[in-house]
Amino acid sequence: MTLNVVVRKGEKDRPWLVFLHGFSGDNREWQTVGESLSDYPRLYLNLPGHHGSADVSVAGFDDVCRELRETLDSYNILACWLIGYSLGGRVAMYAASQGLVPGLKGIIVEGGHPGLQNDDARQARWLSDGQWAERFRSEPLSTVFDAWYRQPVFASLDEAQRQALVTLRAENNGPRLADMLMATSLAVQPELRAALSLRDYAFWYLCGERDAKFRAIAQELAASCHLIPHAGHNAHRENPAAVAHCLAQILND
Repeated sequence: MTLNVVVRKGEKDRPWLVFLHGFSGDNREWQTVGESLSDYPRLYLNLPGHHGSADVSVAGFDDVCRELRETLDSYNILACWLIGYSLGGRVAMYAASQGLVPGLKGIIVEGGHPGLQNDDARQARWLSDGQWAERFRSEPLSTVFDAWYRQPVFASLDEAQRQALVTLRAENNGPRLADMLMATSLAVQPELRAALSLRDYAFWYLCGERDAKFRAIAQELAASCHLIPHAGHNAHRENPAAVAHCLAQILND
């Protein structure tokens, strides 16, 4: 089964831009940014468990990457950049570090975590994600997402931005999200720093200037980093023009 996508055409000699959204997002997530890069062919995916790919079930990152690879193959994509936010960034890093995307030109990651480094952190994250998953299975999504977007990592959101996201994310299927949350929990993601350090592809990291946690991670990764002004963790949504400008710079470098 291939993933549900939106396709936009571009110039034939350009690599594809493959956009991967964050947890609970969908293939609309990156379109405001991506449509400014109309010279490039663009593929906006719904990741497993999300919107048009809600019925795609996966057990872990290898399954996600297999679905990604099959989707790229179905569109005969032989050269591409993976551009991912949060969960999508983690998928991009995993796929790239495992050599699972033929013709990969590079990855551009916004606010993606390369993996936890000790068992205590993994256990704490597994328990936390399990609690969230139970809520996604049993409570109205509007209630769960109102709590979700009050976590410290989203502190830069104002109330109007928060409510807009709650409304948008409540279009999902709660049990499907719960399954995907546990299948791709940071608790089960391999630690990718060492593999990323051996890369033979371009690696760029984008981070909102107000996102202290992921600014520190960007420094750890020794990737080329762009700080996005006037933005927190969800930089491409909070300042799409600045993110689009960064992508254009990277691709034209």
